[in-house]
Amino acid sequence: MKFLQQHFPLLLIAAVIFSIPAKAQLITQKTLSLEASKKIVAAAVVYAKEKAAPGGAIAVVDNGGNLIYLERLDGTFAAASEVAIKKANTSALFKAPSAKLENAINSGRQALITVGHTFLQGGIPITIDGQVVGAIGVSGSASAQQDEDIAIAGTKANISN
Repeated sequence: MKFLQQHFPLLLIAAVIFSIPAKAQLITQKTLSLEASKKIVAAAVVYAKEKAAPGGAIAVVDNGGNLIYLERLDGTFAAASEVAIKKANTSALFKAPSAKLENAINSGRQALITVGHTFLQGGIPITIDGQVVGAIGVSGSASAQQDEDIAIAGTKANISN
């Protein structure tokens, strides 16, 4: 008991010092819910129909590139679903539009091809408060530009409520 009384202040200081680094290592990260993902896809579908897209597969992934939600419009070719998922995955993992990476390859950075992602226009990151929380990928519409436009429309969905 005498030892504890004599060394209590030192033990208290040590406990405080060792607890500070643990707290400093915690990061708060937002994540996409299934409900938010469905709202994003719904906004993309509305835009696609307004622009008379002949089809399209629309995928939303989390910030790790894992599929949360996928919807394929009628008239879309079967492989579009896989391509949309891969575009979204690429965009989420690189935290950039997939078109930026496609343009880098077309401008001579062919080594990017070797990393195993889909560098095709149509993947757009989804950001909340400056943090990439996922991405949307679209494939199978009338053009690569329309894929991207549909994806951008999806990112404008109100998912805050």
